[in-house]
Amino acid sequence: MFTSVLMIEKALTSADVEFVTTLHGDEPVAFHVLLQPRGEQADRLLRAIDDVALGELDEAVREGETPEGDEARSTGERALAVSLQALRATGDTAEGRLVEGHPLDALRTMVEEVGADEVIVLTDPHYVEEFFHRDWASRARHKVGVPVLKLFSHSKA
Repeated sequence: MFTSVLMIEKALTSADVEFVTTLHGDEPVAFHVLLQPRGEQADRLLRAIDDVALGELDEAVREGETPEGDEARSTGERALAVSLQALRATGDTAEGRLVEGHPLDALRTMVEEVGADEVIVLTDPHYVEEFFHRDWASRARHKVGVPVLKLFSHSKA
């Protein structure tokens, strides 16, 4: 069985689930999901700049509405539950947890705990962080000791 740590920031869509569950053909996969609630991961200015770069000015204006703190955690718990259920519905195994503390430390810990074969980082584009190689995937490549695959979500944030 192939073991993947899947790092996400919101609930997986059906297209995302199909995308990640078909990466290894018919080989069974055990997914270990880490969800970093969006409201906790980046400051509003960076998210607004990303929205502007994507031409989504209305989204940039609404960045102040993004849940923070306990509200983000509650939203994250629901997103994690939905994502795990969707992965399990494909016949793969899936377990997961919300990120507590620094996302990359949580990622490294999970990789070590489960003996992961790879890390998949599935997020919306974050142009500012990507340009400076400060996005999760770029930084994880130097921390986890296994291949890191960066994929973009198939839905809007």
